[in-house]
Amino acid sequence: MSASPGKPSVPHGSVDVFDRVESLQEAVTDAIDELLRRTVRDRGLATVALSGGSTPKRVYELLSQRDLPWSSIHWFWGDERNVRSDHGDSNQRMVRESLLSQASIPEANLHPVPTIVDSPAKAAQDYERILRERFSGDAFPHWDLVLLGTGDDAHTASLFPETAALRETHRWFVENWVEKFDAFRYTLTAPAINSGREIWFLVCGAGKRPALQQVWQGSFDPDHYPSQLIRATRWFITSDARPA
Repeated sequence: MSASPGKPSVPHGSVDVFDRVESLQEAVTDAIDELLRRTVRDRGLATVALSGGSTPKRVYELLSQRDLPWSSIHWFWGDERNVRSDHGDSNQRMVRESLLSQASIPEANLHPVPTIVDSPAKAAQDYERILRERFSGDAFPHWDLVLLGTGDDAHTASLFPETAALRETHRWFVENWVEKFDAFRYTLTAPAINSGREIWFLVCGAGKRPALQQVWQGSFDPDHYPSQLIRATRWFITSDARPA
């Protein structure tokens, strides 16, 4: 896959910097709380695409303690591992344990990826059908919020460097073979992420700084730095992850 050499990459959206991971997690929780309340008040319904990872896990735990209009919020998954839903690596399991089982959320408001370990292509097609039915008539799903992280290799969701999903421009959700894991992952495509009204990155730790510097300041090369494909509206980062 060819990139667009020489095209400058700058961070989209606002940047909030925190000295401590805990402060970042608390601020993200407050921001999600405010956004969801306002969205439900203004439009009657809110939709969220969730991220996996340890940083958002704590955010979900904190969020579960809030008195949100749970019956008016629908929860989706931005990416998933190709494992059973009760597996220790499952993003669905993590979110259910940290958030969904702790709050009064109707089961009908939960839309996890129906993983099929032996047939990832079918599972991805099934989830895309679920999304298209939920966002009927839209060119891409208009999330009220998409939560994301970025890895030390600059991947986001399960859009990993040099993988086929980076080329996708029409599909919403795909299975994505990741060579370094010798496994399939499931992921929203970049256009399906970029259709979000709010797209927030949570980035913590000095180990993420080189990747974030490339994403923000390097030449446009999404084949190697997939997070460059995403038009974020807000970044929550720790000070040690902040590029010089």
